Amino acid sequence: MLQPDKEFLIKLAHTKMPFGKYKNYYLIDIPEYYYVWYQGKGFPTGKLGEMMAQMYEIKLNGLEDLIRTIKQTYPK
Repeated sequence: MLQPDKEFLIKLAHTKMPFGKYKNYYLIDIPEYYYVWYQGKGFPTGKLGEMMAQMYEIKLNGLEDLIRTIKQTYPK
């Protein structure tokens, strides 16, 4: 069975966008349409791109509360 990477999810919950329209927003607070747009355009390479792709899946599946709970449970 696939187990989620706890450390990755905690880091995902606390990561902020480093550039663009949503600079300094937590990834969880960026609207879904932005991730849908990136999905069509292609996510950036590297760790940020991986996180954005994961956030796309989380938002698409309505799991935002999971990330918000992780953010509260494991403060930075």
